[in-house]
Amino acid sequence: MPECVTRLGRVMDGTGLPFEAVFVDDGGRDGGAEWLMAQCRGREWIRVVRLSRNFGKEAALTAGLDHARGDAVVVLDADLQDPPECIPAMIERWRAGADMVLMQRRSRGGETWLKRTSAHLFYRLLRRLSRSDIPADTGDFRLMSRRAVDAVRRLDERNRYMKGLFAWVGLPTEVLRYDREARFAGRSKWGYWRLVGLALEGITSFSVAPLRWAAAIGAVAALLGGGYGLWIIAKALLLGVMVRGYPSLTALITFLGGLQLLTVGIVGEYVGKVYLETKQRPIYLVRDVVDRASLRRESAPSRAAALEVPRADAG
Repeated sequence: MPECVTRLGRVMDGTGLPFEAVFVDDGGRDGGAEWLMAQCRGREWIRVVRLSRNFGKEAALTAGLDHARGDAVVVLDADLQDPPECIPAMIERWRAGADMVLMQRRSRGGETWLKRTSAHLFYRLLRRLSRSDIPADTGDFRLMSRRAVDAVRRLDERNRYMKGLFAWVGLPTEVLRYDREARFAGRSKWGYWRLVGLALEGITSFSVAPLRWAAAIGAVAALLGGGYGLWIIAKALLLGVMVRGYPSLTALITFLGGLQLLTVGIVGEYVGKVYLETKQRPIYLVRDVVDRASLRRESAPSRAAALEVPRADAG
C-alpha cells in the first residue's frame, strides 16, 4: 500500500491537476485501511471508504464509483499490477473527447501459462456470446468521464459484472495497450475456482446463450433417443431381433441423467439471479468514510470540551 500511495501521488502531482484518491476497504484484515486512515492527516487527497464487511470485488468497485467526485475517474487496483504511470496518457485521450479510455493488456507479467491461456479464451468466448461489445484482454483498469460514471451508477442490478456494465454503457471509447506487471507485494486471493465463478457470472449476466445451448442439446438428445427407440421397435417387430445389452442401457441412462442435471443447473443459475434481484438488497453498506476533513470534525469537539470553563453560579 505505501508504494501505491507514493507512486500514485508522484504521477498525479506531475499532471498538475487537482485530484483525490478513493481507497475502498472491502473488509480487509491486513491493516491497510488503518494505515491509509493515518495517511489522511498528511495527504488531503486520500479518502478511505470502509465497507461494513466483505461484499466482493464488484461491490467494492461500485462503492468507489459512488464516492468518486472528479470530472474523470480512474479505476486502479492497489496491487500495482496496473501501473499508475499510464494515467497521464489516459488523461490525454479523455481531454481529446473520449468518455472511456480502456487499458488493454499486451502482456501479463507474473502469471502462469494456464491463467494467461484461460483468460485469453474466456474474454473471446464472452465477447462472442454477449450482446454488448466487451473488449478482449481488458480488466477494470480504465478512465471514465463523469458522464460515463453517472451512466454506470444508474444500473442498480445486484449481480454485477462490471466489465460488462462498462461495455453496455457504450459512449466514445479509446483503447490503449500496456504491459501488466507482476504484483508488487502479497499474493492474489483469486484462485482458479473464484475466477471460474467470476467467468460464470460474466457469461450468465450478459448472455442467454447457455439456456439456448441446453435447449438445443436437449432437442438433439430427444431426437436421437426417439430415433433409436423406433429402430429397436422396428427390429423387434420386423426381424424378431431382441435387444440385449444391459451395460449400454446403463451408460445411456447415466449420460442422459447427467445431461438433465447439467441443464437444470444452467437454468438454476439464471433463476437464482432473478431470486437475488427481487430481494432488492443494497449492493454494499458503508461503515464510514474517512478523510482529513472528517478527522478534523471528529477532533473539534474534544478541543472545545478541553477549553470549556464552568461558570460560577449567580449570587
